[in-house]
Amino acid sequence: MLKSFLAFGVLAALAAPAVSAQAKPTVVLVHGAFADASSWNDVVARLEKDGYPVVAVANPLRSVKSDGDYVRRILAGIKDPVVLVGHSYGGSVISEAAAGADNVESLVYVAAFAPEKGETAVELSSKFPGSTLAPTLAEPVALDGGGKDLYIQQGKFHEQFAADVSSRAAKLMAATQRPITDSALNEPAPNAAWKNIPSWFIYGDADKNIPAKALGWMAERAHSKGTVVVKGASHVVMVSHPDKVVQVIEEAASAK
Repeated sequence: MLKSFLAFGVLAALAAPAVSAQAKPTVVLVHGAFADASSWNDVVARLEKDGYPVVAVANPLRSVKSDGDYVRRILAGIKDPVVLVGHSYGGSVISEAAAGADNVESLVYVAAFAPEKGETAVELSSKFPGSTLAPTLAEPVALDGGGKDLYIQQGKFHEQFAADVSSRAAKLMAATQRPITDSALNEPAPNAAWKNIPSWFIYGDADKNIPAKALGWMAERAHSKGTVVVKGASHVVMVSHPDKVVQVIEEAASAK
């Protein structure tokens, strides 16, 4: 009897489908210009509470190609399926990084550029009227080799970048902002991964960096699987409305 029971148990185990130790995909978050990985803090907390492994990348903000290569190397070290999320310029980076990354199952663009191959961030932000970023930029910082680092003037950061967050939070964000090179914003996109990978979009209709009309146009062009427009939200919709951003990410993560 015991031998029969053990034999049955072995056969049942062999017949049972393999169960992955990783039930949910890893969410990889890529911040954009004038921000850092802490801009995802509230999103990370909610995703981890819901059982998602999360990596918030420190985006170098040097060039679309090199930033994309850096993120792609991070993706290569993740052995599970990935939902790749980008904010603002980070959208250009994930569009490059996901090209050739076999574990990326979906893309989420958070107030982000989704460029076609050859398009630049500057080109897309000026495709429709409404961006007021240029006059708020501080004096560029000269770099070796002739390039320039760009910042937003701290006194204009709140109104321009994060109008729907508290003044205290915006002041901290302004002081800790990460610069982006002017060449990165003018660099033609090498790849457009959204053409082959299902994509979702969320943005605010009060975005002053990338006009809402441009964001909607890119979402439509990418045949977005789901687009959420948050009324009154600024460019940092993931800071002011992390719950809504998490909902979109989790929808992308659970889509089949």
